[in-house]
Amino acid sequence: MTLAPPLLPRISDYARWHAERRPDAPALVLGTTRLTYRELANAVDRLAAALVSSGVRKGDRVATLETPHPDFVVAFLATVSIGGIWVGLNPRYRLEELKYVIEDAGPKILLARSRIGERDYGGELRQLRAAGAGLERVVVFDGDPPLAEAESMRDFLRAGDPVPAGRLAEARAACGDRDACLIVYTSGSTGAPKGALLHHEGIAAFSLAQNEIWPVDPFRMVNYFPINHIGCVVDCTAPCLVGGGTVFFMEQFDPAACLELMVRERVTIWGSVPSVFQMQCGLPGFRNYDLSAVQLILWEGAAMPVELIERLLRICPRLATNYGMTETTSAITVTQPTADLDVLGNSVGYPFRGVELRVTDPSGHDVGVGVPGEIETRSRYNFLGYWHRPEATAQAFTADGFFKTGDLGEWRRDGRLRIVGRLKEMYKSGGYNVYPREVELALEAHPAVALAAVVATPDPLWQEVGVAYVTPRSPVTPAELEAHCRLRLANYKVPKRIVIERDLPLLPIGKVDKRALKARADGGR
Repeated sequence: MTLAPPLLPRISDYARWHAERRPDAPALVLGTTRLTYRELANAVDRLAAALVSSGVRKGDRVATLETPHPDFVVAFLATVSIGGIWVGLNPRYRLEELKYVIEDAGPKILLARSRIGERDYGGELRQLRAAGAGLERVVVFDGDPPLAEAESMRDFLRAGDPVPAGRLAEARAACGDRDACLIVYTSGSTGAPKGALLHHEGIAAFSLAQNEIWPVDPFRMVNYFPINHIGCVVDCTAPCLVGGGTVFFMEQFDPAACLELMVRERVTIWGSVPSVFQMQCGLPGFRNYDLSAVQLILWEGAAMPVELIERLLRICPRLATNYGMTETTSAITVTQPTADLDVLGNSVGYPFRGVELRVTDPSGHDVGVGVPGEIETRSRYNFLGYWHRPEATAQAFTADGFFKTGDLGEWRRDGRLRIVGRLKEMYKSGGYNVYPREVELALEAHPAVALAAVVATPDPLWQEVGVAYVTPRSPVTPAELEAHCRLRLANYKVPKRIVIERDLPLLPIGKVDKRALKARADGGR
């Protein structure tokens, strides 16, 4: 059994902590690449020295464009170990999305892939270098095509080799605990993404608590989530490394290949979002996969259909879920592993350890059992605020320090929480947040579009999908608008239906009546 570590000052400290106790234990795996904890800790130290040598100081940002890959973990841990703030970039982002994050976060260094699959990032990296006022260097990971405007990771690391261990230790001693270490971009009703600023203590304390609530031994799980997503960095990678487990990465998710990997590597935690479980359980021959090593099945991001819960219980009797968001460093509530269908299908559990939770009416007063209200939370895990957005940060909290989630919930008589809806228009598609205004702005950037309105409608696979209603300035087809969106948005944000309308229903005050549009979308499902 792996020895449980204490709460350490920096989330990056856990790599060395386990390396000193179980140096040859596998930490990160991708295909034939297998990094032990000793190799991981040494790689983190070497990159951290190179970052120090390049001028990265406490509070400086370092961005990384990479797939779910061991390289991203090394980049994250090395950056935060010296007081830097790390920013993950999703390779599926289009140029405008990448530029927005680079310009907003202002990283000093970008560690990047120059080619992923069929996509060549050379031209985009050149434009990002030109767009980012504070971006001083672009470093290309080894194994990718070199770029004239960038340096290789090999050369970058060599430049840091002369940095003395004492200098590295000084940088680390000056950071940690509630210092910022991670920016995760999320959006609001305006559609402009905001960088949620997370800290060492929140991530480390959350990981330790989650591992106690959801124990497995050994800790072995698959991670295929994009590195800009809290699900990748905090929900999967951090708890696994804190617990001394093994993360098996997939750069490109495939339902059957994922199951084959789980069988081959004897994965013990099967964790994902409901839509992925549906895809995998629906595969021909699903029953033939030997999932006997699985000790715990868990899902996040959306509610799970009861029929699917019943099917999963036949594989493993320990199922669990939670409810949380980026700004709360993941979980606000959690269920203990259980086979209780009512608990799993009709609640998101009790408040997570150390989390204060209340459900309030519009005047801010607590509501009673069974009465819907806004969920508010206060804990050591809560984020520090939105990057360079003091007004948005102030609006996100109550006067007594509770974060306002914008979600509607109600207390059950057994003390568990049930989610009943959202105050915000944001919806989740396949577990990923989609913000209608961001999609609307992309559509309205098309010269033929006068106005766009996006609403969510239920979907049997993705839980929710977007339906866009568009009034045109000039003739345009849904196919043309879909192609336009795919150039500007990650694919999970692209509306699944685009409807051209001469006029949209309006409220008396002149705003688009989205309730009417949602009824229309639901009726046309």
